[in-house]
Amino acid sequence: MEKRIEMPLTEEKVKELRCGDSVLLSGVIYTGRDAAHKRLVELLEKGEKLPIDVKDSVIYYVGPAPAKPGQVIGSAGPTTSYRMDAYAPALLDEGLKGMIGKGKRSAEVVESMKKNGAVYFGAIGGAGALLAKCIKKVEIVAYEDLGTEAIRRIEVCDLPLSVIIDSEGNNLYEQGRKEYLKTLGEI
Repeated sequence: MEKRIEMPLTEEKVKELRCGDSVLLSGVIYTGRDAAHKRLVELLEKGEKLPIDVKDSVIYYVGPAPAKPGQVIGSAGPTTSYRMDAYAPALLDEGLKGMIGKGKRSAEVVESMKKNGAVYFGAIGGAGALLAKCIKKVEIVAYEDLGTEAIRRIEVCDLPLSVIIDSEGNNLYEQGRKEYLKTLGEI
């Protein structure tokens, strides 16, 4: 089922999402990869304030290419999510409600998602130029020294995503595989 979601991503909105749902996401989200995540978690460990408000937010695991003339951003495809797995639970505990990337997540991240009522969205790898067309505004808000890995505040309009893992821990990678194997048995 396709759903349109406007940010912020509240607990109520998260509860309505099921693995396999197609989503068109609009509003303000943040970008960040492993170097930025490491810094964010180090701040939390010191009891310091984060440079962004993660409550009811979404972080897109992307290091976008530089923008060409006339563009707000270059190619912006997802990066492999497991690289953020060591840091994700701490941010989920702070109120992060969504993550966008590609690939599997660890059992610890899935348990933290269930505990905190969060969702993991998949974006299509290799489609960075198309995904970039959904990004309407970009502003670096933290860690500019990290270059493409700096944290950006981006405004998206109808960013196409799939719910890979929902807030109950249902996992499309597992369910999809079971369904596929079931169809093979029927042939």
